[in-house]
Amino acid sequence: MAQPAKETNTTSAPKPNIVFILADDLGYMDVGFNNPHTFYDTPVLNKMAGESVRFTAGYAASPVCTPTRASMMTGQYPARTRNTDYSGGPNGRAVIPEDPTDMKGGDFKWHAGRPILPAPYLEALAHSHTTVAEAFKSKGYATLSAGKWHLGDEGSWPQDHGFDINIAGVRGGAPVSYFSPYRNPNLPDGPVGEHLPDRLATEVAKFINAHKDKPFFVYLPFYSVHTPLQGRPDLVKKYEEKRARLGLKPEFEDESPRQNLTVQQHPVYAAMVEAIDEAIGKVLKSIDDNGLREDTIVVFFSDNGGLSTDEGHPTSNLPLRAGKAWAYEGGIREPMLVRWPGKAKAGAVCNVPVISTDFYPTLLELCGLDPLPGQHVDGVSFAKLLMDPKASHDRSPLFWHYPHWGNSGGIPYSAIRNGDWKLIRYYWNKEPELFNLANDLGERKNLAQVNREKFDELSAKLDAMLKDTDALLPFPNPKPAKRPLTKW
Repeated sequence: MAQPAKETNTTSAPKPNIVFILADDLGYMDVGFNNPHTFYDTPVLNKMAGESVRFTAGYAASPVCTPTRASMMTGQYPARTRNTDYSGGPNGRAVIPEDPTDMKGGDFKWHAGRPILPAPYLEALAHSHTTVAEAFKSKGYATLSAGKWHLGDEGSWPQDHGFDINIAGVRGGAPVSYFSPYRNPNLPDGPVGEHLPDRLATEVAKFINAHKDKPFFVYLPFYSVHTPLQGRPDLVKKYEEKRARLGLKPEFEDESPRQNLTVQQHPVYAAMVEAIDEAIGKVLKSIDDNGLREDTIVVFFSDNGGLSTDEGHPTSNLPLRAGKAWAYEGGIREPMLVRWPGKAKAGAVCNVPVISTDFYPTLLELCGLDPLPGQHVDGVSFAKLLMDPKASHDRSPLFWHYPHWGNSGGIPYSAIRNGDWKLIRYYWNKEPELFNLANDLGERKNLAQVNREKFDELSAKLDAMLKDTDALLPFPNPKPAKRPLTKW
């Protein structure tokens, strides 16, 4: 385990509280502060945006949930921690073999017939890391995780990684039900019909009330808006009427081999979005009611892009391309706010790219704690951007490595963003893509053959990141399908 964080300020200096709110599968364009024309109502988050620094280029380190969560807890890229796919996905390996092509003990039945097999991965967060929760706990912070964990089974739950209290965190990434009875071993049932987002917010409010006289680190990872698609009946009715009034219906574009939704119009999904907005309002009210507004840093983020190509096609991320499990912006660009009244510049917009590995060192710096040598090696603090959103911010390129078949249609890939340029390298049946995001946010014009100098430059940087993280790659299937794969 890495060395505990050291305090850079005197012990008498006030320590700000942290409330980190994480949505699940919420797209960049789902919230009103990014998209005034969204179908979903998010008044609480819209108001919070006016009190926060809004990041327009905040990225998840992965297009799916577990890897992003691991990156936040460790400050490391998923390729480095080996948590490259969602826990419980097709894998079958408890440990990484010395030879990744060694299939003994592995279960690759789900990938039978595919031309390449995905890299093996760890389904639990390794205990060798000093998590961000452990870093804060070592400095006297009370710590709470309330919601989705998805970083390992019993023995690797939140309480095993630095959280004093674990509410509702288990191995699984989706609730059995969004309404009580929950059938969750770490969440006692409430009254029949109690709604999960509201219950999690209530638990957080109770924790804040009980710990208002000492610093606390609260992690609130909602299960919403992940499937199953279940909404409060009153809100579902509201959005059914809204959809009818606006004359909306599902419309799609081709995103081979899937269809990508191009219109936000799903009443149940809309109800789920508004419900977490209301729940966040309850948490913010508890901060204010306890007189902790100026002493509490509140972060809002999502773990990957909105689900637009599968599982009911509940949302659209346009103009961002595709969605969850894809390499495009729709899969990795996230809604992101950081609020710290009196410190962070309220209502400011920051266009500087940051990524989920960066939260760990940023929060340490904001709370007057030194970096942890050897731990958050891929994270770079963006603390100065909260005071001056236009400040220069020198960090290495942003890096993604997803050597898996996306359950929503994506191909195994690695990618890198440097400045306005983004390179995607696929590991099967698709040419590499180079985009200038400043001119082509929707990633429609591949410049790989047009700008070979930039392509070669980013290719070299990507090779260096893969080597530095010792990334595991997909490998040829010894028994590929006789017929070409046309859908995955």
